[in-house]
This record gives sequence, structure tokens and C-alpha cells, in this order.
Amino acid sequence: MADARDPDVSRLVETLGLAPHPEGGFFRETFRSSSTEIYFLLPAGEFSAFHRLRVSDEIWHHYAGDPVELHTIAGEGVHRVTILGPDIGRGERPQAIVPAGTLQAAAVLGTRFALCGCTVAPAFEFTDFELPTRDELLAEFPGLEAVIRQWTRSSPGRG
Repeated sequence: MADARDPDVSRLVETLGLAPHPEGGFFRETFRSSSTEIYFLLPAGEFSAFHRLRVSDEIWHHYAGDPVELHTIAGEGVHRVTILGPDIGRGERPQAIVPAGTLQAAAVLGTRFALCGCTVAPAFEFTDFELPTRDELLAEFPGLEAVIRQWTRSSPGRG
């Protein structure tokens, strides 16, 4: 069941047929061909932990709700933050691209939820998905300890 504190989250999970995602939030694949598309719902107070797609690029689309803070770590430890949302005048963007091999994590900037879409090309396969542990990322990027600790979990899974 979705977050019982927010009836909108529960309604969206039920209406869109979403299921828990391994890195946090809820999802459902809506299209599969040479690319894939999912709905991705992230309730406030939850986060999508750092993960990466080894060979696929991912495009985030903001559909509804609160803005999303999208963290990426590329190359030799270059950390960037993009705000996904509808208010372009305030620097928010309705779309963001995460190149293959780039770590990504996300959190809602608000008190409700964010409903996004993610397009992956080539098509998403769980064999391409990597959810590194906190310790693995700290060893790989020791200069980014604060951001890694904030957007990873102390143990694998959703806990």
C-alpha cells in the first residue's frame, strides 16, 4: 500500500497500477520497444537512492506535484543538482537527461509527491541496473561523503 499519510499518493498508486521500486518510490512500465517508459511516483519524505544504468541513457519528465531535486554524479566525481518541475522562470526544468553510467538520486522538494516519467534508451533491463551500496560509493567517491550518505541507505533495499 502507498503512503497512508497522503491520500493523493495512495490514489495515484492505485489508479496508475504502480508497484514499489527497488531504489524508492513507485513505478509502472507503460511502454516497451527500442526504448522504455515508466511512471515514477516519489512521495515526499522518501527518496530514490543513488543508482545507475550502465549502458542506457535516461530522460526524466516532470508531470505533476512538487518539484524534484535530481542529483547526479558523473565521470570522476562531478556532482550536479537539477530541479525538475514546471516553474521554468525559477530555474526548474520539465526534463533532465542522465547519461549512461551516471549515478542518479532524487527527492521531492515539497510536502506531497512528484509524478514523473522516465524514458530509457536502449530499453531498460534490470541487468543494466546497478544499486551500489553506500560503502562502495564512499570508496569510489571519498570527496562526496555528505551527498552519498544523504542519498543512500545504510543497508540495501528500501529500508
